[in-house]
Amino acid sequence: MQRLKMAAFICAPLVLGVWIRTAVPNFLAADISLATSVLLGVTVGAAAATAGAFALSIPALWHHEYLAPLVSVLAAVLAGVFYRAVDVEAIWTFSPMIDLSLYRWVRRNLRRPHLDRQVLLLLSIMGMQLGASEIAKYAPRRYFALRSDLWGRQLASCAAAPILVGIPLKIWNAIRIEDKVEQQARLLLEAKLDALQRQINPHFLFNTLNSIGSLIRLEPELAREMVVRLAHILRILLKQREAFVPFRDEIAFTDDYLAIEVVRFGEKLRVVKEIAPETLDMVVPSMILQPIIENSIKHGLEPRIGGGTVWLRSRVQGERLLLEVEDDGVGVAPGRTVANPGSGIVRPGTGIGMRNVRERMEVLYGAEAILQMESRPGRGTKISLEMPIVDVAAAAGAQRPLPV
Repeated sequence: MQRLKMAAFICAPLVLGVWIRTAVPNFLAADISLATSVLLGVTVGAAAATAGAFALSIPALWHHEYLAPLVSVLAAVLAGVFYRAVDVEAIWTFSPMIDLSLYRWVRRNLRRPHLDRQVLLLLSIMGMQLGASEIAKYAPRRYFALRSDLWGRQLASCAAAPILVGIPLKIWNAIRIEDKVEQQARLLLEAKLDALQRQINPHFLFNTLNSIGSLIRLEPELAREMVVRLAHILRILLKQREAFVPFRDEIAFTDDYLAIEVVRFGEKLRVVKEIAPETLDMVVPSMILQPIIENSIKHGLEPRIGGGTVWLRSRVQGERLLLEVEDDGVGVAPGRTVANPGSGIVRPGTGIGMRNVRERMEVLYGAEAILQMESRPGRGTKISLEMPIVDVAAAAGAQRPLPV
């Protein structure tokens, strides 16, 4: 229903434009029905686009242009097939600048020849416009389209069709990104407040200060180090942070948190880091590891009498970054993992911290992110975060950086 409403919203003013074209004698303006049908197909799918394309051609049909519904509906169906076959990002990032699209396609294929879906969409739109012009050439009274015997004008007409599709997509994509940025800002604020509430609560402060008090006389240097680390955690949590941070900064934040936990638990808590050096300068969502580590300690190791070990791992797999937090604690009872059909996210548990991590990854990376939990009751739990490697320069100037 929502897609039908969007199709009606787009088509309503254009139906009036088609009616004016058919009603006014010697009307020489262009008809954008074909481009509109393609635009509907790549945004709302074939079913809603077909209904919109047919409604758009009703004034032309009333004007005895009997081929108009057939051409418009066929264009909507073909665009709808493209909508179903490709990743939605390939549509939203479609550029109306034909020369830049072809230039990028040539550069990419010089390195690694492959089929570019954006160029395929570009050529498909131009081909449909060329076909419509040929239909109008041989049946001018049954279908209206700009036509010319000169190939230069014909090519210009075909080049205009992708521009008519690409400009609205660029405008809507800007609105879409702005909405996601607002969601990210809200989720980041919730994460900061949640971390502040869960970490620096009276229980946490009581245990930490109690540990410091017991160390002041026996090990004053260790007590001073704990105070410094606690102050560092408070300073980071209370200041404004970016949505993305270098992975080395994220590791430094978790080091402060784990150092306090190690002093509190003593030899019962062991931390092993297996960090690939090439991952340290990559950017990751801020405060993405701490909620997972806290879950491992609180729900995995703390209930276990003998404590246990937490492993932190990072490595590069192809063009993706893989982060892992594993413990050898009590594990997770069956039934606490919730699948999320149609997405790369597997929802582990229902806690506030894990839910926040999952939601932020969904907003930042969409279906390209994978969050997965493997747990064996009594033997431990492993949380894996897999995300695309992003451009550091783009991350410095945007909430959502572009994949490399």
